Amino acid sequence: MFFDPLYIVIILICVGFSLYASSITKSRFKKYSAYTTQSRMTGAEVAHKILSDNNIHDVRIERVGGTLSDHYDPRSKSLRLSADVHDRNSMAAFGIAAHEVGHAIQHAKAYGFLTFRSAWVPVANISSKLSFVVIFIAFMLGGAHSFAGATVSWIGVLLFGCTTLFTLVTLPVEFDASSRALACLQKGNYVAAKELDGARKVLNAAAMTYVAAFASSLLMLLYYAFRLGLFGGRR
Repeated sequence: MFFDPLYIVIILICVGFSLYASSITKSRFKKYSAYTTQSRMTGAEVAHKILSDNNIHDVRIERVGGTLSDHYDPRSKSLRLSADVHDRNSMAAFGIAAHEVGHAIQHAKAYGFLTFRSAWVPVANISSKLSFVVIFIAFMLGGAHSFAGATVSWIGVLLFGCTTLFTLVTLPVEFDASSRALACLQKGNYVAAKELDGARKVLNAAAMTYVAAFASSLLMLLYYAFRLGLFGGRR
């Protein structure tokens, strides 16, 4: 399958989409990091304010290294912000910080998709490690040409599908967090209309990376199912 022209085309599409999404995200983050807000607060300060506005007082805000390494850890209830977000006053910092707080709000309110995604993490991790081995064995057995091959093919595709499901469920989680973030920034009067638009553009660009991840995973899932002969003919 590694010399299959269709496989090469799909890989190029997936890599191209991912690189484009990553490039747009970094470009917008850099652009809107140069625009300060009238409030003069840092990303960490606005995150603390929004948490307080939502009566969340058990979430720690931590400064971490890296660029765009910001995330919320529901296990330790920690909001981890990179230096460019934690320490700076900018439209980009406000957008990213508020987005991560959005995840903390989801956690506090037991948002269904976040709960499911968190529970699905170990399943997705194990499936991603096993799926390629099982799919390789399925190809060696001739895919759907034999009973054993067909059985192993279905197992491999279903395992890979667990990872695809994770990327799918991630979409509403991330979109909802961004929606909550923008609403909180506006409701708390932490940004002016123009500043809110800058934060929105950064979050919209970041959302593309999750769309790219899902699209790539889905394309690979369909490719494996097709080449193994589970639909659309047999190899």
